[in-house]
This record gives sequence, structure tokens and C-alpha cells, in this order.
Amino acid sequence: LRVLTAEPQRAQAVLDHAAALARISGDTAVPDSAVVSVILGEPEVAVAAAAACLDRGVRVGCFRPPTVPEGTSRLRLTARASLTADEMDLARQVLTEVLSKARL
Repeated sequence: LRVLTAEPQRAQAVLDHAAALARISGDTAVPDSAVVSVILGEPEVAVAAAAACLDRGVRVGCFRPPTVPEGTSRLRLTARASLTADEMDLARQVLTEVLSKARL
């Protein structure tokens, strides 16, 4: 019974965290899943941004051709219900810094 009643709260927490990650990344659309894509364009830019995030303690996915179309290389952020306020704060700091440099 406890698991069943907790599931809607967990699902909402995932969506809330995904929405926060989207806002941090400059996306005005509210995601309808845990995944937030941040399109950066060229593969080298996305790879460098993913490496910079990891160096600062935030692991993100990085997708580039042939997985995605040319010119749409991206970071993929995945929200979890278990993210703490401190983890979200770190993500905010790191993504803000890294994305500001990647989008120059």
C-alpha cells in the first residue's frame, strides 16, 4: 500500500525536476517526461559540454550523429525523483556555467 500511494508523488517529483532542468537549460517548454534535450548543434560542442559537466560532478548524456541528425548534437538530462536540493543546486550551477560557454 505504501508503494502505491508514493508512486504519484515520485512521478510528480520527476516531472518537477525535469521542468527545473529545462528552465535551467533555457527551454521554455515544460517536459512531459524525465528527459530534457539541450540541442547545442555541432558534435564537438556537445562533447566538450558533456565533459565539462562531468568534470564538475554532473553526468549528462551526449548524443551526436548518426544517433541524431546533423546539426542537432545535444546533451540529454534525465531527472530522477531522488535528486536532492543540493544536487539540483549543483546541476543549476554547472549547467548555467557550461551552457553559457557552449552557446557562445
